[in-house]
Amino acid sequence: MSRLENKTVLLTGAASGIGAAIVTEFVKEGATMVLMDKDVENLNKLSREIPHETGQLITVGGDVSKEEDVRRFIESGVSHFGGIDVLINNAGIMDDFCPVAETTINAWENVLAVNLNSCFYTTRLVVPIMEQAKSGVIINISSVAGSHGARAGLAYTVSKHAMEGLTRNIAFMYAVKGIRCNAIAPGGVNTNIGKNMHPNDFGYNRTNSGTGSMPRMGEPEEIAKVALFLSSDDASYINGSVVTVDGGWTAY
Repeated sequence: MSRLENKTVLLTGAASGIGAAIVTEFVKEGATMVLMDKDVENLNKLSREIPHETGQLITVGGDVSKEEDVRRFIESGVSHFGGIDVLINNAGIMDDFCPVAETTINAWENVLAVNLNSCFYTTRLVVPIMEQAKSGVIINISSVAGSHGARAGLAYTVSKHAMEGLTRNIAFMYAVKGIRCNAIAPGGVNTNIGKNMHPNDFGYNRTNSGTGSMPRMGEPEEIAKVALFLSSDDASYINGSVVTVDGGWTAY
């Protein structure tokens, strides 16, 4: 039996990068998936290209920073498949490496809305469904920026620090209800997260001073395999953990 057979998985930020790699790995393990992304064109393209049984994947276009879009996403999963076994909060955006004095209100609010508020919106709606089933798994895709201060600008760093606090609180609160919540903290990974970035010179140069100690960049598939493990029953006693996946970068 495949590790995720008969499991319904909800995934945000599914159209590219780590999200797309998660879809590929999870479908191979028998998962039924509900995919959400703002990039509807690439989301539907991914759905067409990945081999899956008819009805095994559905896509929902939407903005994770909008509670009404998130609610529609969750409701689609329940109406199509009857329940939710796994939620993966993967959607995220990078900041421009701005330090606090140069971080605009708009940038601050936008990064926190996508990286943090979205996790709150999805989880508060999914947990009651998992409580009824007396089981469930939640995985938040954090970053080494969630425990270190020099991997990005202020807004991104704060959003990932907060995500890890959210992870631990949920894990402890709902452990007695059969729900596990963990985070994955990748190091540098080859994705398109920085494609629209306009780096602040001062902030970028300061944070970039440590990249020479990075052994190598990671690949999305390497993160997806960790998410697969944490989603499966093989990880049944792992709860409230932040799993660093960075090739040894933060060991320096």
